[in-house]
Amino acid sequence: MAMKSYTYQAELLLRDYLLADPCVIYTSVLCGIVMCKMAYDLTQLISSLYFKAYTSLTKVQRIEWSNRGMSTAHAVFITIMSSYLVFFSDLYSDRLDGFVTFRSSNLSIFALGVSAGYFICDLAMILWLYPSLGGMEYIIHHLLSLIAVSYAMLSGEGQLYTFMVLLSETTTPGINLRWFLDNAGMKRSKAYLINGIGMFAAWLVARILLFVYLFYHVYLHHDHIKKMQTFGYILVFIVPLVLGIMNTMWFAKILKGLRKTLAKRQ
Repeated sequence: MAMKSYTYQAELLLRDYLLADPCVIYTSVLCGIVMCKMAYDLTQLISSLYFKAYTSLTKVQRIEWSNRGMSTAHAVFITIMSSYLVFFSDLYSDRLDGFVTFRSSNLSIFALGVSAGYFICDLAMILWLYPSLGGMEYIIHHLLSLIAVSYAMLSGEGQLYTFMVLLSETTTPGINLRWFLDNAGMKRSKAYLINGIGMFAAWLVARILLFVYLFYHVYLHHDHIKKMQTFGYILVFIVPLVLGIMNTMWFAKILKGLRKTLAKRQ
């Protein structure tokens, strides 16, 4: 009975406050920022207690270690939400009447708000410690992502394509695990090799093939996209195009690194 009571109260909190129409944008961004802080602190705490390699890192490396824990938490959240909204819910289904580019829900807005909160936090850290956490390509990536996510959240336009792009965050845990293993002195381990192969496969699906499908979907629904505001119309084409080019360039580096790793093991 106690568990049912807590579950019911959680549902009421989610429905009446976090997903309430007037509050969802503000609460979702705030939740994203709080999630980042919690993930950062938990990563720092757990790592200092259970990972010997963590204590031997420099101050900047420890910050990046915790930052990657934060980005992994966001990646897991937005991958689950984007997968549900794009592939399992009927929100963006072609079976429904109306333009797909103007469909949104409180849940989709909440997911975008949490993601916006993350990009704000991560971009702030990148700029504050520049270039320790990433160069100009990371700033461009995060700025484009933040602009696209914020526009879709505030206007309700083009959310389907925003979630398709956000599905590329599926690759983030693998990228972070590679960095963790490298800095823990496990670059020659079997785990490093398996993660590299998995990262290659995930990148191919989520950042190459999915973007091809995205542009195909844009082509099929161009009459819907033309109804969007001019700024939104531009974002639908520019953001996936720029990120797609960057993904292809990074994919070439991943492929080169994987080949080098496999050659060393022969």
